[in-house]
Amino acid sequence: MTQVTVGQNEHIESALRRFKRQVSKAGIFADIKRTRFHETPIEKKKRKEIARRKKRYR
Repeated sequence: MTQVTVGQNEHIESALRRFKRQVSKAGIFADIKRTRFHETPIEKKKRKEIARRKKRYR
């Protein structure tokens, strides 16, 4: 769970920016997009194969 505490003299915009950065680093948006709709086994296999290629390329 991502959590940001706002300091006394801190603007809400900077706290929101920190929160967005933490959420993107944690990969929450990618997980939500992946689990939002039903994925067929073929699509799942294709997605995992692409991820393997990207990982191998790095």
